[in-house]
Amino acid sequence: MLPVVALVGRANVGKSTLFNRLTRTRDALVADFPGLTRDRKYGSVNFEGMEFIVVDTGGIDGNEQGIEVEMAGQSLKAIDEADVVLFMVDARAGATVGDSAIADHIRRLEKPVFLVANKTDGLDADTAVADFYSLGIGEVYPIAAAHGRGVSSLLQHALLPFLADKLAATDSAAGLDAGPALETMTEEEADAEAARLRSEHIKLAIVGRPNVGKSTLTNRILGEERVVVFDMPGTTRDSVFIPMQRNERNYTLIDTAGVRRRGKIDDMVEKFSVIKTLQAIEEANVVLLVLDAQQGISDQDLSILGFALNAGRSLVIAVNKWDGLNDSIKEEVKRELDRRLGFIDFARLHFISALHGSGVGNLFESVEEAFDSATKRVSTSLLTRIMKMAQEDHQPPLVHGRRVKLKYAHAGGYNPPIIVIHGNQVKDLPDSYKRYLMNYYRKALQMMGTPVRVEFREGENPFMPTKKNTETALQKYKRERLMKARQKVAKKD
Repeated sequence: MLPVVALVGRANVGKSTLFNRLTRTRDALVADFPGLTRDRKYGSVNFEGMEFIVVDTGGIDGNEQGIEVEMAGQSLKAIDEADVVLFMVDARAGATVGDSAIADHIRRLEKPVFLVANKTDGLDADTAVADFYSLGIGEVYPIAAAHGRGVSSLLQHALLPFLADKLAATDSAAGLDAGPALETMTEEEADAEAARLRSEHIKLAIVGRPNVGKSTLTNRILGEERVVVFDMPGTTRDSVFIPMQRNERNYTLIDTAGVRRRGKIDDMVEKFSVIKTLQAIEEANVVLLVLDAQQGISDQDLSILGFALNAGRSLVIAVNKWDGLNDSIKEEVKRELDRRLGFIDFARLHFISALHGSGVGNLFESVEEAFDSATKRVSTSLLTRIMKMAQEDHQPPLVHGRRVKLKYAHAGGYNPPIIVIHGNQVKDLPDSYKRYLMNYYRKALQMMGTPVRVEFREGENPFMPTKKNTETALQKYKRERLMKARQKVAKKD
């Protein structure tokens, strides 16, 4: 499961500034659900190969009498969901009564807390943080979130050791292997990754807004007599991982709502956790998004959909409660779906009734189709041949009087499929031509249910010295820890 980092502190200490700086490291993939999360915002961070979810809480007024009430609200929920808490203070204001009240509460937490002194730009770092040691939290990390100073050091020294252990522990417990990062795969690594994915269970996440019928659908899939099988060890926010078989294929169902007896589902308001939804999407191979036909498409639905697409997950959409609509309303709903979901024409759309079971059986045909498309091994020769066919049908544009030249293509990853095209002046290709190539590959390879990513690499000059591989912060940390372990063994010998 992706670790969760909560930003907590008084108002105007710079939580949102740090949040924006962190989430920009992954193209600002911020999942904000209007009317649901209220004062909390959720975003994904990819810092030097380490992924985690960051939560921006609302400001706390710091009143000693009101602190427990405030903490019981949005910020307390964020802290409960978090694996790491960044307690932010204002270096220019110094330690305040409000900071002390928050610190009194945070010190009782049984989880890592790091004290971050923001707005240290233009100040002597040692002097700026000295006042905050009185809060009794421990080491103080000076940063200037607005300019990014100190943020990298904070993440490397305070977060990476914990996050690395957390990811390793949860992946091992879940039996999940994240594999190499898709964006950096060689052709050989991509082939190995495709083989690994096809040999494992298909991880299917059922996600959606509250009360769209996720639990009803889950129990319909598993059978009415099925109750909770097991829950992953860890915090209370962990999703339920359920092994199952369908059409002679093995699945791991990731249920964010929890599996309940059918009799307990009726008239029950499902508890919706944004964290569970985001983590389930990240863990999954295929996302089954459940919509409510009677309520139409909401901004929350589009937010969840956007996160799934940005995560590169295969997608199947189930429009639930279809049997309760008359023919005229059904036609109206179909027109709305065409209008608002036209940008994901690759995803199969199913009209179902989870309660009565109509249409549910066909879902798995689309799930299998999406997974097979996302993990289908494609040779370099075929990808290059398709690229040449696309150029013959529509030549690349002229840039500065010269035609962009595309040389060859190969696989760069799977789930989602990543196609890497090498050529000259590819950085100048217009977005319209990039989209043309992406759609051409999708049609030529008959890929349905999965997004396709096309990346471009400038042709390398064989006479130029090659660049040395740079080590990420996580790789450096693991290497240093391994060296220390070896030194201890050597001393014992």
